[in-house]
Amino acid sequence: MVTGEGAKPSGADLDDQDWGATRAWVEKGLSEAERIEGVMRLRGGWTSQMRRLDIRGPGGRRSLVLRSFVRPFYVRHAEGLLTREAAVLRLLGGTDVPAARPVAVDATARYCDHPSLLMTLLPGTVRLADEGADRRAELLARQLLRIHRLPVTAAARPRTYQAWTAPERVSPPEGTDRPELWQRAVDVIRREPPAYRACFLHRDFHPGNVLFTGDGDGLRISGVVDWVETSWGPADLDVAHCSTALALLHGVTAGMDFVDRYLAAGGTPAEDRAAHLYWRLLDALAFAPDAEKVAVPWRETGRADLTPTLLTRRLEEYLQALFDRYT
Repeated sequence: MVTGEGAKPSGADLDDQDWGATRAWVEKGLSEAERIEGVMRLRGGWTSQMRRLDIRGPGGRRSLVLRSFVRPFYVRHAEGLLTREAAVLRLLGGTDVPAARPVAVDATARYCDHPSLLMTLLPGTVRLADEGADRRAELLARQLLRIHRLPVTAAARPRTYQAWTAPERVSPPEGTDRPELWQRAVDVIRREPPAYRACFLHRDFHPGNVLFTGDGDGLRISGVVDWVETSWGPADLDVAHCSTALALLHGVTAGMDFVDRYLAAGGTPAEDRAAHLYWRLLDALAFAPDAEKVAVPWRETGRADLTPTLLTRRLEEYLQALFDRYT
């Protein structure tokens, strides 16, 4: 989701209906002389509504980000999701991973109109254009490896990962002329999950959740956002998720190359080809039938070319490429 300073407003503010209590909660936590002087809806989110709050006080101006769950499914699970994200952000505060700092959380909407998390604003913007995608992918691989190498005590470990699909839940695209390909992929994830060496996972690491600043040789990752799904599990699962997203955004080659970039950065994906294929397919099949869920926020950031037809074709081509490489 877009949460950096370069995000554009979409005309929302906290005076909208059903946001009065949330505004009061935010203002109560500010210093006595600070006030909210502006609110901008941040584009690119799917699971939640994101707003940038511009604060003014005697010490100058600053900005915060407000995440609020409004969809019924996420409201039901908000306590676990927002509590987890706040805890993860506190943990990351002492690391070199560029993440926001939590300011306040109301995970059960005790005070707010909706379950909400208030955090600091990170610099930078989400960049999803095809131009420069290779260079950004190199930086993504290095950043992901740093996340996986975070030292985490047993007491601070997040929950064990959860699969986002299962054989009985996979829905191939309507009218596909490659039903055997989908069936073959589903058969792979029917097996028991392979043994793995666990590490700290972002669990939703992809270009839409990473902020960049600069250009050319000065291009840098300035922030990694959306830590609600943080988990403990196989590095291959994070690699798989970013690979699928890159395949959908930029084409199959981009998706297939990401594991090589991760390996070049010093990562150690599963050596067993069947195990690696399992994790890659477990992630890719969760995007079926047409990846429209992720495409909506991507199109909001300027990728109008990502039509359901194009995404379906890329997803099928990606499945075939995985079989070609790992079997």
